[in-house]
Amino acid sequence: MSDFSRRSFLVGCSSAIAAMAGSRITYAALGPEIGSNDEVLIMIFLRGGMDGINFVLPIAGADRGHYETARPQIMVPVTGPDAALPLNAQFGLHPGAAALLPLYQAGKLAIVHAAGMNIASRSHFDAMEFLELGTPGVKTTTTGWLARHLATAANLPPDILIPSLAIGSNQPTSLLGDPDTVAMTRPDQFNLNTGPSSWRTLQRVAMRRMYETQATHLHDAGIQALNASDLVQAYVGSGYVPSNGAVYPSGSFGDQMKVMAQMIKLEVGLRVATIDLGGWDTHNSQGGATGTYANVLNTLSEGLAALYTDLDGSGANNHTQRLTMVVQSEFGRRFRENADRGTDHGHANRMMILGGNVNGGLFGPWPGLGPGQLFDNNDLAVTTDFRQVLSEIIIRRLANPNLGAIFPGYDQYDPLGVVSGPDLTPNFGNEIFRDGFDNGDFSGWSGVVGV
Repeated sequence: MSDFSRRSFLVGCSSAIAAMAGSRITYAALGPEIGSNDEVLIMIFLRGGMDGINFVLPIAGADRGHYETARPQIMVPVTGPDAALPLNAQFGLHPGAAALLPLYQAGKLAIVHAAGMNIASRSHFDAMEFLELGTPGVKTTTTGWLARHLATAANLPPDILIPSLAIGSNQPTSLLGDPDTVAMTRPDQFNLNTGPSSWRTLQRVAMRRMYETQATHLHDAGIQALNASDLVQAYVGSGYVPSNGAVYPSGSFGDQMKVMAQMIKLEVGLRVATIDLGGWDTHNSQGGATGTYANVLNTLSEGLAALYTDLDGSGANNHTQRLTMVVQSEFGRRFRENADRGTDHGHANRMMILGGNVNGGLFGPWPGLGPGQLFDNNDLAVTTDFRQVLSEIIIRRLANPNLGAIFPGYDQYDPLGVVSGPDLTPNFGNEIFRDGFDNGDFSGWSGVVGV
């Protein structure tokens, strides 16, 4: 068991042994450590293919005419009560995303035009897999790009209670291979209440005493698991009151974003978190300024704004200064609406970056919507590789130079300027270092990049 990760035990037992611990912990949560990188990266994946063209849309010029011609039933108007919200003279924001406008105006929200990958895949499964593995066109990769970041980050303390969190029932592909990920749908379900209630205290005491009898990796892992469960049960729950008057949207996404805020404030070492929001596969009855798409866009925007507001305190409570949120989808939608007043699977899309060290604005080349400018005469063309955006965040915010291991085969580091931070010299080698695994020895890992 020499290569056994303490926190990998937590993953395997989060629905069983780890969740039996119910006694309140008495030690302080693990806060930032001197010399470590304390940035929290939250990846929000919009499952189903978000229509980025209606999210940030042309409001003037030749592209406005192309847009109105291609989308007569689902276009967002430029005048009236449901008009697009101007970002500059050329582009406007969908009114369903109004909650994001103040953050954009404050310089905390960056939007990247025409981002994606140059693999033309219209399959949800394939496109999501390529993005989350971080190796477009290669399906044999056996670890996710976030897992490889955590594996190569030399600036993290060795003993973090919960370094990676997946809000949901499963570990996403981006964290595939990370032994430390905790998957949690709801805090009140992060437990195992077996048998009559009169047994439960005895069960918890017995489990803790059992793991305190020895100091092996397995026993230490058990204590870590029990501590994490205790912390979640004691401090994360429905009684939480958001700060700064933040109001989360009703429904599961709002609840999950609220859990994210609680976990960040607890300072248990969280460095990477993922959350999904579906409902974007709008093949029919998509709507324009109102309707199905507008409703889910409103949920997304209000959730993002609420989380930022909740974490935007002062002094030690200003968690936004160590927060970067990235929003992406597997692909965009076709430029032209279909006969069912919806849009079919497309190509390039918008990416969003939100955080305390984000340089707000619109970034990346805009390819245009006119004849000869569309990819395959149907879709927004990709002009910015998604890895270019993520590499900048990895270097400047996460201070991890090991881009070769995180995005094997991609050796471009050309920051757009979406975030602030020092530029480290990128390492384009593909070695992974963590927990004693170095120079290609992945015996303690579930997988390694297969490229």
